[in-house]
Amino acid sequence: MAETAVVLLSGGMDSATALAMTIKEGHDVIGLTFDYGQRHRKEVEAAKRIAAHFRVKDHRVAKIDLSSIGGSALTDAHIRVPEQRRIEEIGRGIPITYVPARNTILLSYALGLAEASGAKSIVIAANQVDYSGYPDCRPEYYAAFQEVARLGTKRGVEGDVIEIRTPLIRLSKADVVRTGEELGVPWALTWSCYHGRAKACGVCDSCQLRRKGFREAGIEDPLPYARPPPTNA
Repeated sequence: MAETAVVLLSGGMDSATALAMTIKEGHDVIGLTFDYGQRHRKEVEAAKRIAAHFRVKDHRVAKIDLSSIGGSALTDAHIRVPEQRRIEEIGRGIPITYVPARNTILLSYALGLAEASGAKSIVIAANQVDYSGYPDCRPEYYAAFQEVARLGTKRGVEGDVIEIRTPLIRLSKADVVRTGEELGVPWALTWSCYHGRAKACGVCDSCQLRRKGFREAGIEDPLPYARPPPTNA
């Protein structure tokens, strides 16, 4: 009988790749997407399309209002999303797109779901190589949360510890693209832009990292962009 994994599915290229990897490994999947008060819902719709593409039978969309906390350009429309930053600056320092304690909150929810459903692991597509500088994307953070899972749940105390898995943590964006391409990830269904416009902006940090990954992997990104990449990208 296949083990079950709760896979956090944001609708982006990384989480779609992590989902494909988990399915390839033979796990049954509970897809978990969060409508957390982000400034647009295009990524939630993208997650639904990806889950349908991979025939995920159990895909859940959980509503959590992080916009009431504030402090992030991703949850507060009054805070400007950074654009046109030099590519070498992305990942230095913690940007205004960091959502306070987001991964801790989302992982806690996923941990409860995993414990209640009997899932053996939680898969999150965190990446520390080509990323935006978020503190909750680092390996040491996930090592610490693994201890939370061991010490703070009934299953953990009884020795049935839920594993926190980060299969992309040491991959570059180009590696993610290559891996996803091999696994048949439908890139056109994914959404990476921090904006929710008709086309991806092409110049926010997330768009730039995505474009860099496809360019370095030598694979064409099917997503249409409203603006060409910055000359420094």
